[in-house]
Amino acid sequence: MKIKSFEFNLRELAGSMGDFGTLFPLAIGYIAVCGLDPAGFLVMMGLANIATGLIYKLPMPIEPMKVLAVVAIAQRWTPSMIYASGFAMGVVWLVLAATGIIGRLARITPNSVVRGIQATLGIMLAVEALKMISTGWVLGAVAVAIVLLFRESRYAPAAVVLMLLGMAIVAVEGRLPAGSLIRFTPPPLTGFSPKEIWDSLVLAGFAQVPLTITNATIATSALIGTYFPDRPVSVGKLSWSQGIMNLIVPFFGGMPMCHGCGGLAGQYYFGARTGGTNLIEGAIEIALGLFFAAAIAGLFSVFPAAIIGAMMFLIGLELTKFVRDVRPGRDLIPLIATVAAALLSNMAVGFAAGLAAHHIIIGTDRYKQRRK
Repeated sequence: MKIKSFEFNLRELAGSMGDFGTLFPLAIGYIAVCGLDPAGFLVMMGLANIATGLIYKLPMPIEPMKVLAVVAIAQRWTPSMIYASGFAMGVVWLVLAATGIIGRLARITPNSVVRGIQATLGIMLAVEALKMISTGWVLGAVAVAIVLLFRESRYAPAAVVLMLLGMAIVAVEGRLPAGSLIRFTPPPLTGFSPKEIWDSLVLAGFAQVPLTITNATIATSALIGTYFPDRPVSVGKLSWSQGIMNLIVPFFGGMPMCHGCGGLAGQYYFGARTGGTNLIEGAIEIALGLFFAAAIAGLFSVFPAAIIGAMMFLIGLELTKFVRDVRPGRDLIPLIATVAAALLSNMAVGFAAGLAAHHIIIGTDRYKQRRK
């Protein structure tokens, strides 16, 4: 049976909403705290989604680079600083792709470390999700029940039901944006200075690189291989796409973007199976950016956090299940080292710890064989 590259149905629509849980909080921070232009933010994200959907013909998440986003929001970066950071990441990823460094890193990274990175992200998402659910335990429980009941539904997919439920709650509470805010707003032309490029690298960019290598590139490539074994995507190709899009979008108001195994797990969990999900999400984001830019920050900020938390929690659990791929025995040591170090410090340290544990075991085995 021929696999379809594009489908446009309610399941693909639901899948397109599967990674909203990680997008909403950072989008609010970028727009409300840092003053990022909502039209540029959304339109560029939409175009990136459409481009990746057409290129890969698979679900392929477009997400904020999380280290950069968290630091930018915490330090209240100016919009030009954020755009500069995206451009810097574009250069970094083109270098990693063109030199083949990312491919070599992928080849020396064992499955146990990749699964450890995925499990760590799953745990972190689940913990953050519980904080969001705590803003409304009853609503959160209802949202989880809706996901479990309707996740496989072709006619009322869970993510669509949850988005409609959230909008209904906002409407009943009288917090929908005023109609006067709905107007055509094109994305702006934006710029930045060479100094801002370097400053963004020092403040957060260099710390972002290991996370993007592990989660957005190596782990995403591995997860694609798990979900779509007959349609693999190399780490090199992911690196090229991350580099190219980050060289373009900063000049039109776009944020630093990457792929991500968490976003992919969310899309797949809620029904995405083809590149159609990216085209649907892209069209929604472009429409929101062009016509609802003035209202979007307010709408994001009042959307029930418990609903988003419920989605994030189940996606987090989905990511942890892949540890079953790790063989019992000594392969568990790099997995445990990766998760423990990443949770205690960060993804980069976890990646290094897991890699070190794996190669120490391999080296010890070789030494013992030579001694025999």
